[in-house]
Amino acid sequence: MALAGVQVLELAGLAPAPFCGMILADFGAKVIRVDKAKSSVASDTLARGKRSIALDLKSPGGVSVLKKLCKRADVLIEPFRHGVMENLGLGPDVLLKENPQLIYARLTGYGQSGKFARSAGHDLNYVSLSGLLSKLGKNNEAPTFPLNLLADFAGGSYICALGIAMSLFERTKSGQGQVIDSSMVEGAAYLGSFVYKTQNAGLWSLPRGENLLDGGAPFYSTYITSDGKYMAVGAIEPQFYEELLKGLDLDTSDLPGQMSYTEWPKLKKVIIGRFLEKTQAQWCEVFDGTDACVTPVLTFDNVAAHPHNKERGSFVCSDEGEVSPRPAPVFSRTPAVPAMGRDPLVGEHTYEVLSENGFSAKEISDLQVSGAIALNKPKSQL
Repeated sequence: MALAGVQVLELAGLAPAPFCGMILADFGAKVIRVDKAKSSVASDTLARGKRSIALDLKSPGGVSVLKKLCKRADVLIEPFRHGVMENLGLGPDVLLKENPQLIYARLTGYGQSGKFARSAGHDLNYVSLSGLLSKLGKNNEAPTFPLNLLADFAGGSYICALGIAMSLFERTKSGQGQVIDSSMVEGAAYLGSFVYKTQNAGLWSLPRGENLLDGGAPFYSTYITSDGKYMAVGAIEPQFYEELLKGLDLDTSDLPGQMSYTEWPKLKKVIIGRFLEKTQAQWCEVFDGTDACVTPVLTFDNVAAHPHNKERGSFVCSDEGEVSPRPAPVFSRTPAVPAMGRDPLVGEHTYEVLSENGFSAKEISDLQVSGAIALNKPKSQL
């Protein structure tokens, strides 16, 4: 796979860092998740393809173990607020001195500097500070947000993974590692570059929720069908809009112009009424194979069975029957091959990983007795 041979250490945290590590693991990196020795969870939901060790980083022994592992690692992903790693004696100055080729990825909400660098926060806070939240939702209503996807995973996990990949590429030329300051606020804002750079283009001149791409346009919205399901309509271009009206059996002579935005509410009512005349399946029969840009709003229950997704193998099923998206993008020569087994238990591979890194059986035993590490084995191996 594309990242075969890359050694990654991922310090356990909330969802953004684990997903970043899972991306790297899906594409071939050997990822070791460093969990807490006294963890309240048995496993992490985004630990696919990883091994898990359990360390107490508040103990000298745990810190010593991580330092030794970092000497052989290519990448370290850490999700803590600014100053935490420095207080543990594991800051970039220390670890890069011992391993100058280390890519030290710091994935946080607010970044390593600034007024909020040491403050707590979650996806909603980061999206709000990015400016993008002000653009989401309907006029005269509170802004809405797309789950915790925009900052946590898109602006966080994926942007950080991209930074790691770029740093690994740069290292092939310089031979040097570096520190990545990956702020979810800035990552989310960067994803919104199109919105920022089109502020003067007229796309966002109307109030929130009344513009071309934020739900205001009747030809770029979602509609409920007679069976309570939904269809998504994205017929922006004139030729696609014509296909939409044809499928809905609407005569353009009876309707206002497509871009007559003052008439959009009237046009939307007409389209709402028309979509209520058929079920989702019936509308799929009408629009499949056309360029009307009309698609069904799928649910987690039926997404993998949709003909297009099924043909491409867009979703995979684990050995335990869990359905999840296939890693993206798809490579022609070195495609990702996600692990299909169960997720590792916290500390399941502590002994194995430490042994591989030169720790003797006695050293591992002493570390366990001191509480610096924790060992955990599946019941089937006890």
